[in-house]
Formats: sequence, C-alpha cells, structure tokens
Amino acid sequence: MYELTISLDPRAKSPLYEQIYDYIKQEIQSGRIRSGDRLPSTRALCRHLDVSRSTVELAYEQLLSEGYVEAVPYRGYFVAQLEGLCHLDSGRSEILHEHRKISEKKYEYDFTPNGVDLKSFPYNTWRRLSRECLSDDRAELFRLGNPQGEYGLRNAICSYLHQARGVKCRPDQLIVGAGSDYLLMLLIMIIGNRHKVALENPTYRQAYRLFENLSCEVCTVDMDKKGMMVDQLTSSGADIAFVMPSHQYPLGIVMPIRRRMELLNWAYEKENRYIIEDDYDSEFRYKGKPIPALQGYDSIGKVIYKGTFSKSIAPAIRLGYMVLPDPLLEEYRRKCFYLSSTVSRVDQLILRKFIEEGFFERHLNKTRALYKGRHDMLLSCLKEMDAEFSVSGENAGVHLLLHFNEGISEKELIRQAEEEGVKVYGLSEYFVEEDRRKKEKGAVILLGYANMGEDKIREAVHRLEKAWGQNRKQKD
Repeated sequence: MYELTISLDPRAKSPLYEQIYDYIKQEIQSGRIRSGDRLPSTRALCRHLDVSRSTVELAYEQLLSEGYVEAVPYRGYFVAQLEGLCHLDSGRSEILHEHRKISEKKYEYDFTPNGVDLKSFPYNTWRRLSRECLSDDRAELFRLGNPQGEYGLRNAICSYLHQARGVKCRPDQLIVGAGSDYLLMLLIMIIGNRHKVALENPTYRQAYRLFENLSCEVCTVDMDKKGMMVDQLTSSGADIAFVMPSHQYPLGIVMPIRRRMELLNWAYEKENRYIIEDDYDSEFRYKGKPIPALQGYDSIGKVIYKGTFSKSIAPAIRLGYMVLPDPLLEEYRRKCFYLSSTVSRVDQLILRKFIEEGFFERHLNKTRALYKGRHDMLLSCLKEMDAEFSVSGENAGVHLLLHFNEGISEKELIRQAEEEGVKVYGLSEYFVEEDRRKKEKGAVILLGYANMGEDKIREAVHRLEKAWGQNRKQKD
C-alpha cells in the first residue's frame, strides 16, 4: 500500500479535500504513484492527516470520477491503469518508456462527463446537521438499524420521488444502499443470475461489467433516436432490460412515451421479465418540464427503479436507493433478510434532515442553475467554433456530444485536443463490441461541463478551436 504524506494548509483558499485530490493526482501524473498501487483506506488516511473522513472521501471520489483511481469491492482504492500501461509477470503495472510522456501529461482543462461541482456543496449546512445529529448521546444511532435503511429516510426519499419523478412507491418498497454498484449486486442476489440482461448500446459499461462478473448472461441492444429498440430486445432473448429512459448515458436520449409503452408491453408479455430503470442525471434538465420516471407508468410491478445522490449532492455520500415491485420485495425478505444496511445510521439521519428541512431542494435548484449556466456557455462557444460538427444530448444532464463528419478519427481528435492541454472523451469507449465501434460513421466526442466554471469552459473551447480548426483548413 502506498503511503501518503501530504502538507495541508487549513488557511489556503482551496478546501482540504481539494488539496488532497491535487496532491494525489500530481503524484499519479508524475509517475511517483504507479498504476496498480493501492492507496490508503479513507479511514487510515483521515487519521494520518487528522482530517474528517468525509474530506478524504470527497477527494477519492473526485479521483474516481476522473478515472485516476478505481474502487475494488472489499479491497480498496487502486491507481487505475492508464493509457500506455501493460501488465508484467510480477503482477504489477509499469509505465513503458515510449508512453511515459502520455501518462505524465497534465491537462489544464478536463471535459470529463463524470464530473461534479464539489465547490457548490453546502459544507456549512452539512456540518451543522452533523452536529445536530450527534449533539445528544443517542446510543441507538450506533446500533445496527433496519436492513432496508431507516424508515424516516426512506419515507423522505419516497416523498421526493413521488413529487419530483412521479414514482409510485411506499417506504417499505425502498432499499437504501451504499451506491449503485452495491444495489445492483443486491438485486442479482434477489432475482438470481440465471437471467439474460440486455443493456443499451452504447452503454454504461460499469453496469455491463457488474452483470457479467456476477455470472449473468449479458447482451447489448442497439438504439435509435427514441431509445432501446424493442424489436431487437425481443429477438435477443433477454428477460431483463437495463435502461436509462429519462436521460440515457452516454447518448443523452430521452425515451418518448410511445417507446416507453412498447417497453412496458414487452415486460408484460412474460411473467419473469423485468425492466431496471436507472434514473441517471434526471435531476438536471434545462429546457421544458422534467420527464417523469418510467416506473410511474407501470401498473403491475415490472419496473425496478434505482437512483443515487452521487450527482445531485456528492459522490462521497455513497448513498443510493432502489424501489422493488411487491413480488421482488417478498424475494428480498426471503433471501436477504440477514444482510445489514451498508450505510451508517448517522449518515442516513443527516440526509433525512437535509431532505426534510428543504436543503436538498435548495441545493438542487442552485446546482441546476449553475450547470445550466455552464451548459449555455458551452453551447454558445461551440457555435462560434470554426469546425464542422453537430451537437446532440444537450438540454439535460452534465455532458453533450459532438458528431463529426467522416474523414477524421476519434483518436486523432483526442490527440489534437491533448496537444492543446484539453482532455476530451470518445464515444467508442462506451461500445462493448469491438466490431460495433468500427461500424460507427464519423467520430463522436463527449464534453462534460460540471467540473469547469464558465471562464474555463470559454478558454477550453478556444483551445479546441485551435486544435480542431486545422482539420477544416486541410479539407479546404
């Protein structure tokens, strides 16, 4: 395990979590921390640095969201294998000399689609609620609670889901867990792994890997402009469909009502069919009314609904939720009654107060306005660019897509941006099958804007114009 000694300055303008994040990122970029190295646990590092555990968790989650580290269940955080690395016989990854410059490359601007603006996190409010929860000697908070999560929190989440997302559920249908990955693993324990799971193509690869590693048969189904193609879903032989109808990741497609009804009809045709609705990025919509959840249209209990507070509050909250239809709720109680909740009761109480006292709604409104400003700035700057592309996936979420004409590769666009100190991301990474990546006509680039201010966005797009404008000149 790699030991970290970090000099923190409480008087600095940047918060402590950001100082920890910057230090580790620089150590990784410089090669002093190598791919495969295990970082200290959040508990060990917070003791070593004499800071709160949430401070370390915020730093780790930002590194995780940007791809510098990977979380391995039950083992901890490990430095990710970046481009240009290979596995050696020793079981350790080393940086090849010819790619050393790539791994040490520092990007002034990073358009990560997984970014979160942590500077807008309401630290003072969270701190005050934490003190209130721990102000009295409440011994019951330190005992094991309800395996599904504390009733008060589940009730607060249910009220929010009904009001904001049109979800129909009772508190007893809801399970609180430490993140989306845990809830998916729990779901497979409930329904078993003898199912064939179909995911959208391109897809959320983390979910694909999870189902695959849990010994489920997995496949992908192509999408059109309306979402997952139901005829292909039927012919795939799958009995579970994993979809993101309100804002698909990564394409940003919003599934219209007709396609949603077709998907529900597919689930209704056979008893053992279910839809897993991942309500990703649903909180952030900048044009028109919010799109109701698919679960709200389900009349017989075929939709398993899941969501998280990672985007709407902070990744380090590590708190997600899943709404089970009644038949699966009975299976959960029969098979998983012995599993304790993976979220501390203290954190659950803090979040309950945060929601019930209106802080969550205010924070969401503030963050939505912040992201809309960045979204509008990015679109405005892109319109002025001297390059040939079209835009899709805008007006919702925290990223959009640029579609380039044939003639230049995605790899070349990424390389050109890198030369100007800008990190961008290619759509090809979200396709599971290699041959499907090759069939895509024209390069597609993802630009996330959550973790950059408007001034930085303007500067970054100016750099992209310098990088990509040369392609049009060469064509002319």
